[in-house]
Amino acid sequence: MRYEIDNTLLKSLLPAFALAEDMLARLDERVARSPVGAGFAERGHFFDAAGALWVAGELVHVEDLVLHDAHMDSRTPSHELTIAHAVLRARRRIWTADPIWALSGAGLNVLAGAGLEDAGRAPEARLASPEEEKDEGEALLSMELAEIDAVLARSQRLLDTHLGRGSKVEERPKETPGDPLGLFGDDEWDEAQRLSDWRAVIPLAEELPAALGAAILFEAWERTEPLRRQHWLGGLLVSSYLRSRGKVTSHLFSFYAGLKVIRHERRRSRDRATRLLAFLEAMRESAATGLKDMDRLSLARTQMELRFRDRRSNSSLPQLAEFVLSRPMVSSTMVARQLRVTSRGALNLLNEIGIREITGRGRYRAWGII
Repeated sequence: MRYEIDNTLLKSLLPAFALAEDMLARLDERVARSPVGAGFAERGHFFDAAGALWVAGELVHVEDLVLHDAHMDSRTPSHELTIAHAVLRARRRIWTADPIWALSGAGLNVLAGAGLEDAGRAPEARLASPEEEKDEGEALLSMELAEIDAVLARSQRLLDTHLGRGSKVEERPKETPGDPLGLFGDDEWDEAQRLSDWRAVIPLAEELPAALGAAILFEAWERTEPLRRQHWLGGLLVSSYLRSRGKVTSHLFSFYAGLKVIRHERRRSRDRATRLLAFLEAMRESAATGLKDMDRLSLARTQMELRFRDRRSNSSLPQLAEFVLSRPMVSSTMVARQLRVTSRGALNLLNEIGIREITGRGRYRAWGII
């Protein structure tokens, strides 16, 4: 795929990408210097995962995603919630790896599901927590069990057909494992070649400012559509690109959090300039939302610090404050597991720290910073 940018288009995009660059720089500088920056970065994973499903036309509540991530679902998780959790895990994987890892061939293979292990260098930012490692192990076990169930189901259908019609096993058409209807095995849709075409746009984006290059890459992703089942990966790669260019290094930028407020007619317009302007505006909206969230977190942290300023040195309130700042919402069970206290003790701590309850129910109560 040949991808070119003419000077006329660049001139029309100058005001938009200048505003986007300014907002991205302000947000990155504030998150890097703020004591609530780590909590803001962790909360951004949840909001961006829900935003990715919103852009795809599916509604996933952030509260359900938080409970699912903590293995405390109040009901059976839906298919959309499972996809949102996959987006959440992919964002964490990108954040713990090197900035350029996600855009490399090995990184794309891992994120797209074509590889099992990262052949590159080990992550340097931080190590995965025990909860994340347990989550990955259970997810792999679920995938193995699903494959076994699919094999058993195909074998049962094969036996039923053979015994019922008397046909030979060899005469049945050959099926693709895990894809009996051929929905994902389209020979005309070469995902490897499409990914290669998309990566060919990266050198062109490198010659442009970071925000404009990110918009170019996402527009190329929307135009090429490399992955049919993981179309949401494009926004995550844009965030990784901004991090690799040094534009947003304090956190993994939540691109979908701003893209979901852009009208569909602009995001999917036939005019290329309209699409690029929409993507640049999405970056600006996401950065503005991030600055507002930083204000809320900073104010909440100041109020919570007043609660435990004169407490004893081994008080659990400071740890609870850090945990509350890193999640869109928390439950008493989540607090009890994180702080290793009883359920009654978790409720007492939540009442003492003074955060707002967001459910107002007797069961499945939750607290958060609104």
